[in-house]
Amino acid sequence: MKPLYFLFFLLGAASASAQFVADYKRTADGFFARQDYYSAAQYYAKALENKPEYQQAVFYPYETDVAKHPSKSSKMHEYKELVYRLAESYRHYNDFASAGRWYEQATQFSADYPLARYWYAVCLRAQGRFQDALTQFQQFRAAYATQDEYQTAADKEIADCTFAVAETARTNSPFSVLKMGGNINVGGANYAPVWWSAQLLFTSSRSVVATARAAGGKSPYVNHLYFAGSDSGSARRVELPGQNMEQGVSALSPDGLTLYLTQWTVGKDGKKTADLYRSKRTGTAWSDPERVSVDATGFSSMQPAISTDGSALLFASDRPGGSGGFDLWFAALDNTGNPGTPVNLGPSVNTAGDEEAPYYDAEAKTLVFSTNGRVGMGNFDLFESLGDLSNLSAPVNLGYPLNSPKDDIYFTSAHAGGKLFKEAYISSDRASTCCLEVFRVTRRGKRISGSVVDCETHQPLDGAKVSLLDTTAGRVVGEVVLNATGIYGFDMDDPGNFKIVVSKDNYFSKSHQIHAEAMVPVDTLVDREVCLKHYEPNKPIVLQNIFYDFNKATLRQESMAVLDTLVGILDENPTMAIQMGAHTDGIGGVQSNLDLSARRAQACVDYLISHGIDPRRLTAHGFGKCCPIAPEKINGKDNPEGRQINRRTEFTVLRK
Repeated sequence: MKPLYFLFFLLGAASASAQFVADYKRTADGFFARQDYYSAAQYYAKALENKPEYQQAVFYPYETDVAKHPSKSSKMHEYKELVYRLAESYRHYNDFASAGRWYEQATQFSADYPLARYWYAVCLRAQGRFQDALTQFQQFRAAYATQDEYQTAADKEIADCTFAVAETARTNSPFSVLKMGGNINVGGANYAPVWWSAQLLFTSSRSVVATARAAGGKSPYVNHLYFAGSDSGSARRVELPGQNMEQGVSALSPDGLTLYLTQWTVGKDGKKTADLYRSKRTGTAWSDPERVSVDATGFSSMQPAISTDGSALLFASDRPGGSGGFDLWFAALDNTGNPGTPVNLGPSVNTAGDEEAPYYDAEAKTLVFSTNGRVGMGNFDLFESLGDLSNLSAPVNLGYPLNSPKDDIYFTSAHAGGKLFKEAYISSDRASTCCLEVFRVTRRGKRISGSVVDCETHQPLDGAKVSLLDTTAGRVVGEVVLNATGIYGFDMDDPGNFKIVVSKDNYFSKSHQIHAEAMVPVDTLVDREVCLKHYEPNKPIVLQNIFYDFNKATLRQESMAVLDTLVGILDENPTMAIQMGAHTDGIGGVQSNLDLSARRAQACVDYLISHGIDPRRLTAHGFGKCCPIAPEKINGKDNPEGRQINRRTEFTVLRK
């Protein structure tokens, strides 16, 4: 959450009498030490404005004039310190534009302040000037020899800026992101939206008193929960018993009767300690929040989320057993809403950075969360991961403009169950100097299209059926029977992992996969033309280039590639049953040829079984020298070509 120092300062300044500060720098240093960076910035700026000799000092060449005028050395040192401290103060309360101007000056003093260029680059990146930031990060990395966390951070920033340059160059993003109006983004920070019953439950630090004096000398910006309609109408505060500390960042059970929330305190050292609490609703009244049993003593647990089916509690925690920083955890909920033992979501999701603000759609098997530990646009970005909570896929960055150069965190959907982005809400400080705000996200639908033809005639296949399967959720989400054009199309609300299955009677089915990462950056996926191969039931199909060792049933190496093709056909047609048949030529006895052909057919069946085909779908039959399809003698002379044709292996479709 973003600091609110400057808002509190403005309220205090309105009622404070004017006071002359003789030593602006000393006053600024005091504010800086107390982490009141807004006030510090004002006084550092006054020190620079009111002591022009500081600026004059920089015009003397360092090497020559300081030696001639020793007094200039102390003025130069003080000037450098003022510039750097002013830049630091602006950065700490997220005024990156102002901070960047002073960091740029401080890059002239790189010997005294080697991190100035790093922070200058951070400010450029925060303003969306990714190419300029990339140049500055690269210069910093080339000059900075100390092996510490700033080297590592600069490497990630370089990767982030490279990613962001490519993202912002795209012109076909499906996302639309608009700041909410009305009474939602009013004063302070407004964030962590939760969709429930056509309303937004969100956290706000808006002031509930008119002046700082009315707050009794304390900050009037205290976090509480509010409800508002999605039309950005008036917001009303959720009245919870015992509201004597910061609280918010909540989740609701699907029936709306149980509220999970975060309560936290901030120590004198600025460290926040957070725990999870639960409150029950009876009518319109909420019970006293009680601590949830997943908390770990001495560590923070925060940002609860309830899976859309109500079966699991997800949260962020810095407890032991994670990958570093804050990790995402989940605990199964029993029928009374009590959580079981927390389970870490694992290294496929969690990083050495911070993973926060989970949202899990159980039907769509989709996790949306924020992290600063992966390559993104900068700071916290929103990512998507697919699968069960115990087996999630590698996260995919949701890209620009859903993500921005600043923090993009907290996600909720108004359409759970596979259409997450049809209408969703996030928090971001992209449009603010200080604080998170609530934004509405909509997504232009994507289209998956293609055509189906006969492999031999290349004519469109009228009557073919095309099915779209969500392989993550394990369900059919679309199906169409083609007309004479042979063209199909599906409109999708969200990316995901899908399979297109094309089938038609007396044709071998085909399928192909479409992955989430391929769907994120484009509006339309035009699939290549799909051709289906015709077959006739109970009519043998000869497999070319199946060879065996002489007078044996041992498959040669070159035969296996052909059988691999048959494995693929059987995989694409999972209910199909076939008979493998083998024929010999006319040389040799009847029984010996029957035996040899039976062993050869069985060798093919064994190969298919070894590659995962259910043996119940396979039978083997040896035909011996029965049923030649080519003459083995012509005009009484041996015909080797004919005998080779008759030595064949075939398969017959018994059922589809």
